[in-house]
Amino acid sequence: MDTEKVVTYCGLCCLDCHGHTQKIPDMARDLRKELRRVHYEKFAKTISALPFGSAFQNYQECYDALGLMMKFRCTKGCRNGGGPPSCKIRNCCQDKNLKGCWECEVYETCGNLDFLKANHGDGHLKNLAFIKKNGMERFVKGKRSW
Repeated sequence: MDTEKVVTYCGLCCLDCHGHTQKIPDMARDLRKELRRVHYEKFAKTISALPFGSAFQNYQECYDALGLMMKFRCTKGCRNGGGPPSCKIRNCCQDKNLKGCWECEVYETCGNLDFLKANHGDGHLKNLAFIKKNGMERFVKGKRSW
């Protein structure tokens, strides 16, 4: 495995990402297929009319969400063009000729990383500190924050 290909600029690891492993997209695809096979929309419509089944009124939204989950696949990784093409973090690192944010003196306070906090808390910052101290190889082989 090429370690550098799976370590993102922001301190995450592709090996932990549901889009890279493709397990969730595959499961969503399989569930949608089974729901169609058994005509689950008919069951949902019938059960939604009962007092305990009102949540089934949202069946189509659930089915549509599964369709969106199927689309979250990433085979390239961010270093090879995967992820958003206009990623500020990737662009910044490439402009500064850095392997990742851990090589930057201001990564701990960088506003480009702020959007990650909603999903990852401070996990990416812990990872960046680990990579800075121990390198990418040990990061990939060890326990990572997500």
